[in-house]
Amino acid sequence: MKHLWAPWRMTYLECKDKQAKDCCVFCVRDILGEDAERLILWRGRHAFVVMNKFPYTNGHLLIAPYRHIPDILDLEPEESAEMLLLLRRCRMVMQQCLKPQGFNIGMNLGKIAGAGVADHLHMHIVPRWTGDTNFMPVFAEVRVIPQHLEETYAILLEGFKSVPDEVGCRCPD
Repeated sequence: MKHLWAPWRMTYLECKDKQAKDCCVFCVRDILGEDAERLILWRGRHAFVVMNKFPYTNGHLLIAPYRHIPDILDLEPEESAEMLLLLRRCRMVMQQCLKPQGFNIGMNLGKIAGAGVADHLHMHIVPRWTGDTNFMPVFAEVRVIPQHLEETYAILLEGFKSVPDEVGCRCPD
């Protein structure tokens, strides 16, 4: 058996990331000036868009409310509405910049449902292409991501700046 070493993941697993306020990668409302480091693409009034550091495919985005809440039933109407508008914005940007052939969109509520961060609600939007998956996840438990995170970030950031503003969001710093 071959091993793929990823020691950088231990920081995440042990919650030692200096950027993780109270061990929650989504608690970023008051942390400004670090959006590029944190891969935050867009900030709204009640929610924001961030790239997944452990993506299923390149361009895998997360939409989260600023409030630290675990369930969709805890959302205020304004948060819920803005998250849906941000989902639409993400879809438009990804189609324009990455040209995927489809999307997976959803939420994992609770650890048992697969939520990696179960106590801070977030939505996934994953762009998909024909042939974007192969035997690696099945046989080697390895995902192959064809583009570096920073390169995808730069492409999507330009896209977010060019999409018409629907929710009164501001560009990241």
